[in-house]
Amino acid sequence: MNSNKGNLMCALRGPIMLITVGTLFAIDHFGPYGIGRTWPVILIVLGLLKLAERATTSSPASGDPARGNAS
Repeated sequence: MNSNKGNLMCALRGPIMLITVGTLFAIDHFGPYGIGRTWPVILIVLGLLKLAERATTSSPASGDPARGNAS
């Protein structure tokens, strides 16, 4: 079941990044901030996506007793 959540996060990564980049370009064009000041948002979003992906997937060696890997 956790594998499906991990696959969902992988499937959402591209669309979320496209929305983020599109929003930043819209802010650059219509807003007071340029892309030179807003590009760190891309790194923050990528980090959050990786964190969410890791939180939804578990490795078999995680020591989960339900999987038979008691530490």
